[in-house]
Amino acid sequence: MSELAYKRTNVYEVADEKLMKEIFDYAEGYKVFLDEGKTEREVCAFVEAEAKKQGYVPFEFGTKLKAGDKVYYNNRGKNIYLIKVGKADVAKDGIRILASHIDSPRIDLKQVPLYESEGIAFGKTHYYGGIRKYQWATIPLALHGTVALADGSKLNVKIGEGENDPVFYISDLLPHLAAKQNVKPLGEALGGEDLNIWFGNIPYTAAKDEKDKTVKENLLRILNEKYGMKEADFLSAELSLVPAYNAKDIGFDRGLIGAYGHDDRVCSYPAYTALFDEASDEHTVMVVLADKEEIGSEGTTGMQCAIFTDLINEIASSFGVTSAAVRAKSKCLSADVNAGYDPNFPDVCEKLNSAYVSHGAGITKFTGARGKSGSSDADAEYVGYLRKLFDENGVIWQTGELGRVDVGGGGTVAKFIANMNIDTIDIGVPVISMHAPYEVISKADLYEEYLAFRAFIK
Repeated sequence: MSELAYKRTNVYEVADEKLMKEIFDYAEGYKVFLDEGKTEREVCAFVEAEAKKQGYVPFEFGTKLKAGDKVYYNNRGKNIYLIKVGKADVAKDGIRILASHIDSPRIDLKQVPLYESEGIAFGKTHYYGGIRKYQWATIPLALHGTVALADGSKLNVKIGEGENDPVFYISDLLPHLAAKQNVKPLGEALGGEDLNIWFGNIPYTAAKDEKDKTVKENLLRILNEKYGMKEADFLSAELSLVPAYNAKDIGFDRGLIGAYGHDDRVCSYPAYTALFDEASDEHTVMVVLADKEEIGSEGTTGMQCAIFTDLINEIASSFGVTSAAVRAKSKCLSADVNAGYDPNFPDVCEKLNSAYVSHGAGITKFTGARGKSGSSDADAEYVGYLRKLFDENGVIWQTGELGRVDVGGGGTVAKFIANMNIDTIDIGVPVISMHAPYEVISKADLYEEYLAFRAFIK
């Protein structure tokens, strides 16, 4: 091919022995991170502990920051900000922002979940985020979350991850009896109200009153004895069902990782590890690990919350400059995944403009749907700035869109940050089977994302 032509680079084709070792070693830490953090609360707790090891201290509003400070702000246990204050004048240099999200599609319990039918105790659910509902049936599920008890205390729940823990289950029809279901559109094979969790089937035979000899009553007794819960405690609980299996290498060559929650923890992990590992202290850096992206970034822990601009205001105030001046000079990488090109389903992608597995970090200039609706669409100058930066630092990267035009689409937090007058673009790891209970990414892409973030911070 001519030197004038553009060609993607497969990381594994050009990686020497040293780079291969770095790629595979880095992936091991990522797998631990995935297994320890299957919900946004667990990720926040994990990252906060890691930040403390790196000398980061809690930030309180009103604290005057100075160059060299390393602080974090844990927002309600579900959204965390990491800030390292650099030497450069923030009014002229702005802030380098890495923004990713730590929530993933899942199945949430309703506030009044428990019921019994024909000798089985079930839990009613409401799915969270964009899922293909049929994928969540007949797989082992673990129960994670937090319960605010009546006495004001808090109970953290994680059942289904231990070697001897029970798991939970959503049933589906056997093929012998699924004739009517088989002719339904795939998206209607299981409805939202069909995603009922199997919780138990042993009745409470020890009950004195015959009407209490039920499976639900036995379940309530177990919950009370083990966790001090009553049924009313579900009213003030956040309990989620997530896949009960851990991250594993995929394939004979072990170049891929299969796991729940790559979207978007595959960007969150390199974001905070790049911050911790990069020694450069020139720029002020903010890493945002946000909640609620999968449902529109709403609420007190989502990217649309004023806490984001409040913290920028605090940084600006510390140096006697305006927040507007800081934002105008700031740059952001909206770190979110893109759909990896899947040769099994080529019709939904346009080959020239797809992100390919193992071809490096993927820049997505615009997201949205149809006519780029709902996208911030980064300008050419900012793309050019990053292109030069990554090339000079040896980062292997590519560009990609989210599928063929008019086939579908999606969004990220980029538009909310761009609306604050901050140059923003999406960059992420290509994912196979995005939003499924078990997604797949390349170790090479994960590592190139990390290198891209380090270059951006440096």
